[in-house]
Amino acid sequence: MQGNTLYIVLIPLILLALDYYILRGLYTAFKFTRKKWFLGLYWFGAIFIVTVLLLGVYSKMSVGARGAFLFLFFITFIFKLFYALFIVIDDLRRFITYRIRKNKLTDTAPAPESFRSIPRSEFLMKAGILAGAVPLYLLKHNMSKGIYDYRIQNVDLYLPNLPKVFNGMRIGQISDIHSGSFHSVHDMQGGVQMLLNQKTDVIFFTGDLVNGQTSEVNRVIDVFKRVKAPLGVYSILGNHDYGDYGNWGSPADKAKNLQDMYQAHKTLGWDLLTDEHRRLKVGNEEIGILGIGNWGQMSRFPKYGKMEEAVKGTDDLPVKLLLSHDPSHWRAEVIPKYPQIDVMFSGHTHGMQFGVRTPDFQWSPIEYVYSEWAGLYREKHQQIYVNVGYGFLGYPGRIGILPEITVFTLKTGEDPTFKA
Repeated sequence: MQGNTLYIVLIPLILLALDYYILRGLYTAFKFTRKKWFLGLYWFGAIFIVTVLLLGVYSKMSVGARGAFLFLFFITFIFKLFYALFIVIDDLRRFITYRIRKNKLTDTAPAPESFRSIPRSEFLMKAGILAGAVPLYLLKHNMSKGIYDYRIQNVDLYLPNLPKVFNGMRIGQISDIHSGSFHSVHDMQGGVQMLLNQKTDVIFFTGDLVNGQTSEVNRVIDVFKRVKAPLGVYSILGNHDYGDYGNWGSPADKAKNLQDMYQAHKTLGWDLLTDEHRRLKVGNEEIGILGIGNWGQMSRFPKYGKMEEAVKGTDDLPVKLLLSHDPSHWRAEVIPKYPQIDVMFSGHTHGMQFGVRTPDFQWSPIEYVYSEWAGLYREKHQQIYVNVGYGFLGYPGRIGILPEITVFTLKTGEDPTFKA
């Protein structure tokens, strides 16, 4: 288990204190909440939800399971926050009423019994239950709509060493298709058409074509065969593409599944990069496109990628663009060992399919797991972009973090907005 021990102790204490505060409010609204059977269920549920949070943040599990655990915690937490707000309002009401009545009494006159004990408002407590349920209903009602609500993210990518002939080149990126999750092939075609409408020069696919086995791609392969670009489509494998999460009768079956995955990329017409590079040539100038197998810093994700192989023969290239599925690879290996990499393109996080993302602000629970989880980040002269994914995994929905198609415009020079 990773993480700061202080947080592991402090956060559960705060959450359980909130549960105790809410329980005091429930006492007023419902008589049965004082029964032993209810108290047992209540505290079992409270401890279970705290455990779900700790497992979702600190334990070893797949991204899908992690997303489901954290999503369960946060929808529960939203309800509790709304309900706690009503308890706070009632406590303030009671306090103000008490102070007003107390000031009206003489110093010697005893306060009437009704003044000394001002009970919580049963109406407010029951209204709080309804108020807490409203956002949960809205989340449930709208989350499935988000999975096909594709959005274009336009990003200017400044590269000081970029040959001028590449200035203005447009690169499209999609990631994390997760073919096995889709229940509407028709609806998923909309994102492909949006990508094609951008008329990019090159397209990158940064891994996780399937959930667990290659056969999942068969039902959508005709859709993604349309993904073409004048200078090529370059792809890599993600952690889900190796068959590690599938059920296999023998090692030979798993090995065949991987060979089928290689063939699937050929059928799609995509140039799969496995610890190798390509030279992208325009006129007399070249830049490098490097791609590696999955490499995740966390022990539960495999380290198949071999950067030392991918960078061979690239020393003469002025710009090197790396496709690597897991963004944790950037800070763990690329920054300290491979300063020649200019930009890394990743996916993997899905933005947990839950959070807030605007041009000026973004937040998701996944940021407590990954330092780089959505959008563009920079460390000195190196950059990484994390695409939050085309598909979905774990729970069938997206709330706030919508499926993404990224379009980069390469620009020669320094980023005028960057402050070192």
